[in-house]
Amino acid sequence: MTPRMLFLIKGELLRLNKYRVTTVSLLVAFIWGFVLYFIDDMSILEQMLPMIIMIDATMMSVVFIGSILFFEKSEQTISTLLVTPTSTHEQILSKVIANTIHMLLSSMLIVVVFYFVKGVEVNFFWMIPALVVSIAFHSLLGYVFSYHSKDFTSMLLGVMMFVIFLSIPSILYQFNIVFKGEFWRYFLLITPAHASAELIALGFGGTFTVESAISFVWLILAGYLGYRFYIKPSYKAYAVRQGGI
Repeated sequence: MTPRMLFLIKGELLRLNKYRVTTVSLLVAFIWGFVLYFIDDMSILEQMLPMIIMIDATMMSVVFIGSILFFEKSEQTISTLLVTPTSTHEQILSKVIANTIHMLLSSMLIVVVFYFVKGVEVNFFWMIPALVVSIAFHSLLGYVFSYHSKDFTSMLLGVMMFVIFLSIPSILYQFNIVFKGEFWRYFLLITPAHASAELIALGFGGTFTVESAISFVWLILAGYLGYRFYIKPSYKAYAVRQGGI
């Protein structure tokens, strides 16, 4: 990693703090922790906690990237960056890496608290890479939503539709409400939320299975292909359009 990339990542982390994104993230983590703390039934807690971590690592990652891009839009920062020595690659990945660091700390804060306070089984060897892959993928997905949204409100609407159609089925499966059976266990892996949930389950004492391997490969490959063939090529057009040039 080049010194310039490190400088950009540091700047993005400072920007997250400037826009109060870090504060909101910590507040959300506190609220989740407060709600879960009063669940005494360990079987329910062990079902709820992975779901909360999955939502925090997926939906919130998309929203935070979108919020940063729209804050920069209002300040005309994105178009200005195009005339700096930094490359498109560095500008995109610095945000993704900074958001991954930020969200990883937020999610791990919840995990560590329940590990020590409630004695929840946690395998940190799997939990950290599972969160990194899930957060990085959904951070990239935040660019896609921003590219196709006129404003922050419309982006939030897009994220809500994404949650309804691609996240809720995974949650219903995890609670054994609908989508029961082995077929849905594999079929739902095409949704990023379910693939992320499968990986996060490893961090809570799950065993590495074929589904785990598929989830790792799918999220990494889809993230790379999406970045390589859509997010990066479309970035300059988005920056110019948002900058009004």
